[in-house]
Amino acid sequence: MTVLIFNRAANRMERYILGLASAMPYNENRTLTVDEFRARSRGSIIWTDTGTMAAWNTTRRAWGRPIDVGSAFRRIWEGGHANQSQHYAGTSFDVGQRMSAAERQALHRTAAATGVWTFVEPMALTPTWVHFDRRFGVAACPAGGFPLVRQGSLGNYVCTLQDALNAVGFNTGTIDGMFGPNTREAVLRYQRSRGLSADGIVGCNTWSRLTAEANGRG
Repeated sequence: MTVLIFNRAANRMERYILGLASAMPYNENRTLTVDEFRARSRGSIIWTDTGTMAAWNTTRRAWGRPIDVGSAFRRIWEGGHANQSQHYAGTSFDVGQRMSAAERQALHRTAAATGVWTFVEPMALTPTWVHFDRRFGVAACPAGGFPLVRQGSLGNYVCTLQDALNAVGFNTGTIDGMFGPNTREAVLRYQRSRGLSADGIVGCNTWSRLTAEANGRG
């Protein structure tokens, strides 16, 4: 399995080749394996960032025992979540599906109390699981979602962009999390073909159209 990690502190993409039973990079004490993080995804590449791994480590220490992961990473063409879901960016976890209601409530309180997650979803919206995510950047759309990216951008949101473009037939050449000339050219071709402003910048309009087309396409 290829695992891409955006190292926020160093502002670089890191690439690992790991077995499914290996611990995720930046994971402490083997509390999260590659297979657990990829969950139901069956692609050969996954991605996340150091901030998400640090938040998981903090939460796992605070909880003090195993946390069953029902859904974490998904490729956008595999679908299963909203168009601009943080699962497609590798920053999100749905956990505790096998827990009792009381245990889920306790885990929800623990996750919220750590203060390390950007969003811990209210339990009224997730009655049979606990959702938390460590999204970053300013959402390009007022309603939320992925941040604006352009040539020179790095990170797991660029991985999601490349994956979505590839899924709808605008090949970026690779998925590496680096918004270079090939990715910009693919964005331009996509924008022109859809009647969008062809500026090579992925803002709200481009994200909204692209993710709606790519979500679940596979």
